[in-house]
Amino acid sequence: MAIALSAGIRSALTSLQGNNADQSVAKQRLSTGLKVSSAIDNPVNFFTARGLKDRGTQLSGLLDGMSNAVKTLQAASKGIDGVTSLIKSAQGTLKQAQSDALASKPTKTGSALALAAEVTATGTSLKDVALNKVISGAAAANATASSPGSLGLDMSTNTFGSIYVSAGNSSFSAAFTSTTTVRDLVNTINTSGIATASVDDAGKLTVTGTGSSTLKVGIAATATSQATADAAAKTATNSNTLFGLLAADATTGITASSSSAVRSSLVDQFNTLRTQIDELAKDSSFNGTNLLQGNKMTVVFNEKTGSSQNKIDVQGQTISAANLGVGTATQTTGAGNINFQNDTELATAQDTLTQALSSLKAISSNFGANLSVVQTRQDFSQSLIDTLNEGADSLVNADTNAEAASLLALQTRQQLSQTALSLSNQADQAILRLF
Repeated sequence: MAIALSAGIRSALTSLQGNNADQSVAKQRLSTGLKVSSAIDNPVNFFTARGLKDRGTQLSGLLDGMSNAVKTLQAASKGIDGVTSLIKSAQGTLKQAQSDALASKPTKTGSALALAAEVTATGTSLKDVALNKVISGAAAANATASSPGSLGLDMSTNTFGSIYVSAGNSSFSAAFTSTTTVRDLVNTINTSGIATASVDDAGKLTVTGTGSSTLKVGIAATATSQATADAAAKTATNSNTLFGLLAADATTGITASSSSAVRSSLVDQFNTLRTQIDELAKDSSFNGTNLLQGNKMTVVFNEKTGSSQNKIDVQGQTISAANLGVGTATQTTGAGNINFQNDTELATAQDTLTQALSSLKAISSNFGANLSVVQTRQDFSQSLIDTLNEGADSLVNADTNAEAASLLALQTRQQLSQTALSLSNQADQAILRLF
């Protein structure tokens, strides 16, 4: 049998039911923190927020790759710094070797160019007699009080004279005439920059190389032309003997009679630094990628594919002593070697190391530019992820303060509704008392 409710009670019950439903919604929002927890609540906001969240998640995955790329570039940069330090240490070793000049440079002393009798005749020293003698002459002639004397090089038919000096890759040639003296010859050699010449107190001509390279000295005269004389000086077949020099001094050359012990001791030190350049470059990897060993690294910046994908390719460089042109230190001349006993090769090696530092600086600059790009995109992606998440949250998140206040108001309303229901019920009971 149906129970009849009065209008007041029915109204109070309806109010309570609505209040309970509203409280359930408020409690759910407070417990979940969401005002839109499913597509039923608000399909537009729900799917929009999900799309924003999904993109943020994809970008978060790419952030790991960017972070690895940053560390890989930093590892390569640290490696270049280490190699640069080793190169500078190698430069110091070369400078130390260069500062220890060879005790014995290529030197040749000829025979005496003056006699004791000439000293008596001229009243001068053996050195001055030798310096004042003329190179040319129909025959060798002693110096007298009225004549400086001559070495006897026939310049009546051989009218073209030539002096040739060479060391390493440097060479020097100069012409001389029938009036040229030994003093002129000495001064000419001294202007070459390749060797120095002098006449000692015994009247002997001494020629010394300015460096450690094999020194070649030739003096010749021909009747054909100056070019022929220059060529003859390189073999010195007819004139070196006048000064006590040999034809071999112009062809085979003159070498130093000893080497530097200090330079010898620096060979191993230099080679150790050279080996460490290779080893340090090999160790400059991160997560299996080594940009100093020629590895290529690709960094993806967005979640798209195909032509819409944004990425950067970082091509590494193979760093090694050989690629930088740093040769192996030895005590002999050879391809790919640095002869520590040779001044010219030491100077060339210094230039090579300076060029290597320039190359490393260029590589470091390239890596630095790529690192700046990756870090900028990393910061941008992180900011974009925060923006996407904030946008998604604003669409579905509940305002907990507002929901809490609403729940409190609903609870108060519930109490009032319950009171109203009680009053309505009491009114019905009052009618029953009339019977």
